[in-house]
Amino acid sequence: MRHNKKFNHLGRTASHRDAMLANMAISLIMHKRITTTLAKAKALKKYVEPLITRSKDDTTNSRRVVFRYLQNKYAVTELFKAVAAKVGNRPGGYTRVIKLGFRQGDAAQLAFIELVDFDENMAKTPKAEAKKTRRSRRSAAKPAADSVTEEALKTNEAVEEAPQAKPAEEPKAE
Repeated sequence: MRHNKKFNHLGRTASHRDAMLANMAISLIMHKRITTTLAKAKALKKYVEPLITRSKDDTTNSRRVVFRYLQNKYAVTELFKAVAAKVGNRPGGYTRVIKLGFRQGDAAQLAFIELVDFDENMAKTPKAEAKKTRRSRRSAAKPAADSVTEEALKTNEAVEEAPQAKPAEEPKAE
């Protein structure tokens, strides 16, 4: 019986799956982002997050436990130095999986998995508030002063007078 055996086998034997996940974990640690299929990314997330949690405590035993999974001393060093320093205060959720679409050859769903604290685009420190702009639609027949929105009236904002646009001249029927 298969009681409580719910993880994705990924169509591989146990030894092949372990080797593949170890290689993917090494690539993720070294490159900070890898592209793969969605199923492999989800399996890798469950594989690598406990290793990152273990790397927060830099002891000889922790290094040996992580090395047993990864078998790559450069990846272990990178994990305990650079990665552990960035995720030291994070309580979990070290990776992010983002779907990319479908592969053209076999229609497999692609995704990339990345270490959250290493993404420069999403990890901007304090986000500057976006400048609020008001846009209104002006018809050619209405002057610019009539384009004041109700939102501006509610907030009592001063509206600058825009230069009056000349209405488009209609062709004369002769």
